[in-house]
Amino acid sequence: MGADDYLTKPFSIRELLARIKALLRRANREENLVPKVYRFGDVEIDFAHFKVRREGQEFDLTSLEVEILKYLISHQGEVVSREALLDKVWGYEKFPTTRTIDNHILKLRKKIEDDPSHPRHIFSVYGEGYRFTS
Repeated sequence: MGADDYLTKPFSIRELLARIKALLRRANREENLVPKVYRFGDVEIDFAHFKVRREGQEFDLTSLEVEILKYLISHQGEVVSREALLDKVWGYEKFPTTRTIDNHILKLRKKIEDDPSHPRHIFSVYGEGYRFTS
């Protein structure tokens, strides 16, 4: 129903405040950093409609995948640490784990890469994080 996040009971006030802060930060972020439709190679990412088109196929994106892609694209060429993605996309550092980032990157690669096992756009930087190149 359009929910961006949820908490299960019991929860701590600290966790609730961290999530509210993250939602507010995402809501107030400048939308002009990345265009609504971003194209590179044979890939078209439609951020407004949560879609990726590649080689005539269309894939749906989750809201977290959209935020991860926006952040990576806005830092194109730079190495982005898993911790930075947790902080900027989720907005809190303790939950989820950095392995969650790896799983989301794996899913994104399947949607935007011709060969996800040999990526050309989202590179792993061993021990550091990820780098996006269009």
